[in-house]
Amino acid sequence: FLVLAVGAPVGKIKIAGVNLGIAAILFTGLAFGAIGPTIKLPAIVYEIGLVLFIYCIGISSGEQFFGNLKKKGWKENVLAFVTIFLAFIAIVLLSVFSSIKPSYLAGIFSGSLTNTPSLAASLEFLKAAVPVELVEKALAEPVVAYSVCYPMGVVGMILAIVLFQKVFKTSLKATSQLTENEKINNTTVIVSSQHAIGQTIGELKTSQALHVVFGRVKRGGNSFLALDDVRLEQGDLMTIVGKPAQVEKAVSLIGTRSAHHLEMDHQQLDVRRMFVSNHDLVGQSLKDLNLPHTMGIIITRIRRGDSDILPNADTTLQFGDRVRVLTGRTELAAASKFFGDSYAAQSEVDILTLGLGVAAGFFLGMIPIPLPGGIVLKLGIAGGPLIVALLLGSINRIGKLVFVMPYSANNTVRQLGLVLFLAGVGTRSGYAFRETMTQTDQGVSLFLIGGLITITVGFIFLFVGHRLLKLQFARLAGMLAGLQTQPAVLAFVNEQAKSEQPNIGYSSVFPIATLTKIILVQILLATLL
Repeated sequence: FLVLAVGAPVGKIKIAGVNLGIAAILFTGLAFGAIGPTIKLPAIVYEIGLVLFIYCIGISSGEQFFGNLKKKGWKENVLAFVTIFLAFIAIVLLSVFSSIKPSYLAGIFSGSLTNTPSLAASLEFLKAAVPVELVEKALAEPVVAYSVCYPMGVVGMILAIVLFQKVFKTSLKATSQLTENEKINNTTVIVSSQHAIGQTIGELKTSQALHVVFGRVKRGGNSFLALDDVRLEQGDLMTIVGKPAQVEKAVSLIGTRSAHHLEMDHQQLDVRRMFVSNHDLVGQSLKDLNLPHTMGIIITRIRRGDSDILPNADTTLQFGDRVRVLTGRTELAAASKFFGDSYAAQSEVDILTLGLGVAAGFFLGMIPIPLPGGIVLKLGIAGGPLIVALLLGSINRIGKLVFVMPYSANNTVRQLGLVLFLAGVGTRSGYAFRETMTQTDQGVSLFLIGGLITITVGFIFLFVGHRLLKLQFARLAGMLAGLQTQPAVLAFVNEQAKSEQPNIGYSSVFPIATLTKIILVQILLATLL
């Protein structure tokens, strides 16, 4: 805990606008461990920390990850896989043309790509592959190389993004101008178009492929919900919620903007934000719930974490969502009871489902996977829980068991797990790190090699994604942060782009990038040891 207390404020120090964040705890642990060979935390500390971190990542990313794969996300994931494989080939060539030990090469691979789960996988592999009397030294070597390469793994990717913008005359800020106006807003329209008059709202949405939410209709002195079977009449006032381009399209089809703001009218219908804390609703789609007809409720938007989501029929509710509910004033209490609306529940973790999910991940991680050449791999304590969490996160629930966590609880457990892992591996390798950097010139070589791999990988990824696949640069830069599995790079991109596109790109490739590194680092050790 002293390591955490010292490392956290160090991570907030900015150099050239970039800070390491909680990754600074790793270097603080190294500093403490460098004092003497006996200053180290038990291995169980970093093992439990890693499992909590990786499981929470998988649970929160599962639905979006598989949803993205069904669309065009497979191209993005193929790009991520191929790029990581190129880094793997570079390490293999390095083993052929240099005398660097395989354990150090594994650390270079994990450190230059800043991936802690792959480092954990290499440590787990070495435990089983190295004689007992040599285990302690063997486990320190990958972490030493990882720690030397890690800083350039962060800075190098940021340099790759900056250099790419200058060379190819593109900009995160220029791209963000296209996406900055994607924030959800609402407006009130007067029905005056002959095309809309006489049509039902459902017919209008279907025929024109409108991706908006119609909230309420005011006709004369009466306000009522804009249900699909409502037939529009001349002079009706109606609220439209959506992204600006879609809202403008809907307004042009229906009539003209009104100076009157219906959302400010609370006499008959009212709006309130409510928390989804009712376990029975988690994982249910809005189509299945059919709230407009069963409860007299229209959800106009959903706040999930720090992002606003425009709901549609296929949107599923998650524990901790804040839904904006439009219903009759007298029905607000019933709506609150229906959703649960408990703020305290947002910090609660279901220990039963957490325990079952992690245990299933452990069992999956222990299953041997035979490969050609007599190589046997295991997903281990990182890969097993990640795959199980992704699957459970995509289905949300099994019967009465809800596996997804509230956003705030997930974020807290994830951060706690990560700092325990960083403090554990840092203190356990600090003394070996000190010996490497002070008594040999190998430390400088490892740093330069890791930096070269990082920048080359980053530049290739950006070139193929931007010039060949024509991906939006803000999203692509977020994908690069996901390829690197590096929150610090994502924070840099977000600060420059000021849009949600980097976060979407990050989550789309993070799981496959993590799994690929976990598997490849074991193949590397199996073939070289």
